[in-house]
Amino acid sequence: MTLLDILSKSLEMGASDIFVIAGIPVTYKCNGRQERAGGDMMLSESIESLVREIYDLSKRTMVKLENDEDDDFSFAVPHLGRFRVNVFRQRGCLSCVIRVIKFGLPDPAKLGIPETVLQMGDIKKGLVLITGSAGAGKSTTLACIIDRINRNRDAHIITMEDPIEYIHRHNRSIVTQREISVDTPSYLDSLKSALRESPDVILLGEMRDYETISAAITAAETGVLLFSTLHTSSVSNTINRILDVYPSNQQQQVKIQLAQILKGVVCQQLVPTVDGGLTAAFEIMKTNTAIQNMIREDKLHQLDSILQSGAAEGMCTMDSSLLRLYREGKITKETALLYCVYYENMQKRLSL
Repeated sequence: MTLLDILSKSLEMGASDIFVIAGIPVTYKCNGRQERAGGDMMLSESIESLVREIYDLSKRTMVKLENDEDDDFSFAVPHLGRFRVNVFRQRGCLSCVIRVIKFGLPDPAKLGIPETVLQMGDIKKGLVLITGSAGAGKSTTLACIIDRINRNRDAHIITMEDPIEYIHRHNRSIVTQREISVDTPSYLDSLKSALRESPDVILLGEMRDYETISAAITAAETGVLLFSTLHTSSVSNTINRILDVYPSNQQQQVKIQLAQILKGVVCQQLVPTVDGGLTAAFEIMKTNTAIQNMIREDKLHQLDSILQSGAAEGMCTMDSSLLRLYREGKITKETALLYCVYYENMQKRLSL
């Protein structure tokens, strides 16, 4: 199979990822399940040829691979789509995993992204975090929020991504998209530079370390609206993750800063639906006075009660989101129990 055959088939199948690894046929990930393509097992020679095709298509050099480093980048195929590829070695052979990104921007209604989440784009300044495990759809949610701002607000939006996935055309806003290692050396360098580029909205692909987190908090204090992501599973875990990167003697000051600038946290996970697809479940926090006090006073263990009682403000817990999906007939009782946070409590709520 040629590269174009593989990419075309992935779109026909509605695959999210393509695995090209020696010892098995090309494998597609569709709705969380692996489907092996018909044909022979991939050999190291055929994979190397395929990888060279990808580099030729993306007009990129193989310097990283030649220096025994992994490489992560995106490329586009006209009339087909955009793809994000990670090329690496295993057992001495080249391998790659390709993420499929269709042309155009995602439709939040079809993806089940609530209006409450999209309204995070209406905030004028501060820090908003979209969190979840790898592959939970954080980039897709952010793309929908950025598109909303782009269509409704006169702003300069600067995104820093590794790599760029969704392409945003200039609309009411000016959208500047920078790819790490192509347009700028690192998230930290790009973020420092962005503050001199008259930004209104900044999308920082990921807060990976102390330096980037510290710079993001400082940037949010300047009056811009800053979005970023973390690999955390709940609102309280997200806040604790940020605090934990700081030395203990700085944590109280950071709590005060977070209480002032943190405007919202959205935690999400993808769960299987009854029709064999996937849908997103969300835990949503919108910062109010009570939550600001909890952050300052280190009472994050009380956050769940605020999320449960804050439905009128658009807040909800992960378990409430799963319960709603079950009652709407979108997921099974077993799925709700498998993905919930508080198992025994969920059992009781499901039996009502």
